[in-house]
Amino acid sequence: MTINKKIKPKMEFPDDEDGFALKEMYERGVDFSKPYSIDFFVVVPDGEKGEKVKELAEQEGFECFVDRDDEFDEWICYCTKSMMLDYKELNDVQKFLSELSRPCGGFADGWGTFGD
Repeated sequence: MTINKKIKPKMEFPDDEDGFALKEMYERGVDFSKPYSIDFFVVVPDGEKGEKVKELAEQEGFECFVDRDDEFDEWICYCTKSMMLDYKELNDVQKFLSELSRPCGGFADGWGTFGD
């Protein structure tokens, strides 16, 4: 009798925060073959600048909202995009959002997803 087991391919991840997060998700069994709603966090100096970043990011296809994070005493523009859990793509989007928000005093400060 042959048992057909689905073997998960071995994946390697870079040794940094993004690589660690992806590796942890992979080890939890998150399916990397489908897109997820990824939230990118863009720190901005104030609500007004956050609204400007929101407007710019929405023009680029992101869904956004601005909120004050009282715990860390900072304003954040949350920019959401459906995409694959791909290290290079995640880094490219963070670089893009940092460049987009730089004139407003902002910078990308990570990402998150609820995944599976």
